[in-house]
Amino acid sequence: MLIRTDFPHAVTVLENVMIPMKDGIRLAATIWLPENAAAEPVPALLEYLPYRRGDWTAPRDAQRHPWYAGHGYASVRVDIRGCGDSEGVMLDEYHQQEQADGVEVIQWLAAQPWCTGKVGMFGISWGGFNSLQLAAEQPEALKAIVTVCSTDDRYADDVHYFGGAMLGIDMTSWAGTMLAFQCRPPAPWRVGESWETLWKERLEALQPFSEIWMDHQERDDYWRHGSVNEDYSKIKAAVMAVGGWADPYRNTVFRLLENLGSPVQGLIGPWSHQYPDIARTPGPTIGFLQETLRWWDYWLKGIDTKIMDEPAVRAYHQDSVRPATFYPERAGTWVGLEGWPSAAVGRSSFNLATELRSLAADASGHVVVDTPQHNGADAARWFPFGNASDLPPDQRSEDGRSVVFETPVLEEDINLLGFARLGLRVASTTPRANVIARLCDVAPDGSSTLITRGAINLARRHGMDRADELVPGEFVDAEIAFVAMSWQIPAGHRLRLALSTTYWPWIWPHGEQGAVTVDAAASRLTLDELDPSAIGAADISFEEAEQAAPLKILAGPPLPVRPEREVRYEPQSESWTLTVDPNYGGNRIYPDGLHFGEDALESYFISGSDPLSAKAESQWKISMSKDEWEVRIETHATVTASAQHYLLHSTVRTFKGEDLFFERTFEKKIVRTSA
Repeated sequence: MLIRTDFPHAVTVLENVMIPMKDGIRLAATIWLPENAAAEPVPALLEYLPYRRGDWTAPRDAQRHPWYAGHGYASVRVDIRGCGDSEGVMLDEYHQQEQADGVEVIQWLAAQPWCTGKVGMFGISWGGFNSLQLAAEQPEALKAIVTVCSTDDRYADDVHYFGGAMLGIDMTSWAGTMLAFQCRPPAPWRVGESWETLWKERLEALQPFSEIWMDHQERDDYWRHGSVNEDYSKIKAAVMAVGGWADPYRNTVFRLLENLGSPVQGLIGPWSHQYPDIARTPGPTIGFLQETLRWWDYWLKGIDTKIMDEPAVRAYHQDSVRPATFYPERAGTWVGLEGWPSAAVGRSSFNLATELRSLAADASGHVVVDTPQHNGADAARWFPFGNASDLPPDQRSEDGRSVVFETPVLEEDINLLGFARLGLRVASTTPRANVIARLCDVAPDGSSTLITRGAINLARRHGMDRADELVPGEFVDAEIAFVAMSWQIPAGHRLRLALSTTYWPWIWPHGEQGAVTVDAAASRLTLDELDPSAIGAADISFEEAEQAAPLKILAGPPLPVRPEREVRYEPQSESWTLTVDPNYGGNRIYPDGLHFGEDALESYFISGSDPLSAKAESQWKISMSKDEWEVRIETHATVTASAQHYLLHSTVRTFKGEDLFFERTFEKKIVRTSA
């Protein structure tokens, strides 16, 4: 990592700028400017997030916003309404109000005397989502975006549903995280004496987001809002779409390349849920800031940086690797494709009865899949951040609990790049059922490394927007779409397909346990395969990763030592408990004297053969203090289920000093319509 302090332009910082909205609410911003911008206006770059520019994202903001300003841009970090030091309340993720405010922010930036009138937008995760969403709103000034680890389909590729099945893991934990985050007050030293009034307004408006998300179990108008795949033609801005093979949001890169009419480039590396210049990701990191500068210079300044001469898709083709929960660096080769779909990527297919064989098949070629409720304990984190326990461990235990189909030992390499699809003919013993599929790379020693996975709630077999229960015993056709992949399975290894009916805590189980019978002869796995001649054919390279000077953060008191991820099995009760410390940052002290502490713990419980025993839990403690000012936040959220309902329970307690400031309990019963 190269730390830059010598920029072409000296940088000045405008702290706590308040941007007015039409309804009188003001949004808080920090603006990094080239010092001569007043005399020589520059384009503006916007990052628009709910995560508090004053503290939570401040370390990451310091890495990139001054860097962009030093290279001739006004780099702007804005807190979404009701977050950080911005006024108002936040009602939901990607709410219509968020997008309307975003359009106003872009218009405000374009009208500033230091701005040329051209605006770019970038972000990862939430900021990647709303970059796409705001591009679809077509504000005139927005000319180009960089969207990282994002989705064009909020139902299919986010933390709520997977293959139409409800997520047990992040439906609870991310909603619990956002509940705690919504409770954080603005900083008195930035907003003044109104901080307490603003804080109380936020707390009074609280609603756990899980209550909203679980009320929409099918892909209805709620999910269509903010999903730009509803009409790709609305996006006119140039789009750089970036993903990581260790991140779940990588499908979007391929779909944008295939469907956008505006200029688009795709970049996919080995990374997790981080910007590609941040060393916490599985490496290698790249000079991502320099790469985006080429993008901004081309689209916002009209400089021919040759960025559009690059292949439309630059993808890191990953070599086979032994299973591990963390990789400092992945071996592989950068591959360039002219677009997507690509002539360099063909398809192969395997019949489950004749080409992928299962020892579980009976004489008729039928295979019964009926897996234990705790299957999925080794699924690992939904969106890895680069922590030591984030990635899936050896899959042999999961494979042993599943029904597997596999190739003979391969005589030549298979180069997977793109998607896999599994067409199934199945019958269920119950009206509702899930099927989860995993593809694994099996080494000669038997170790099994997860390549990709997919799922289908069989009620969604005719579409994600509807629910069609099964007739027990009646065979139906369904398709599983796997998450995009890049992987070289070498000769001497085997390709394994593992099927299960359970995958806790990723997938919340249906209300009754049942089995699914697969007609192997009528089922087929189809794979996107890269032509080996494309590997190494393109000359693709990147500069060394560089950033601006890091923020000087001091470590606060250490948290209790505990595993990031722990699975506990009690044979007597046949119960399994998974506990997860998301490790977002612990206790730290900021340069302005703010002491910021956070301690989070997730837990997931399931017992024996009882799907109704499933319980997901999220606990948060946040403390903030500076000089004589001190606040604390405690939240606790649980989700359980009966056969007919989901049962949600959440509590919030906040303290001003040692005095209880706010307390509320939320209870909601939600009908299980199909998930």
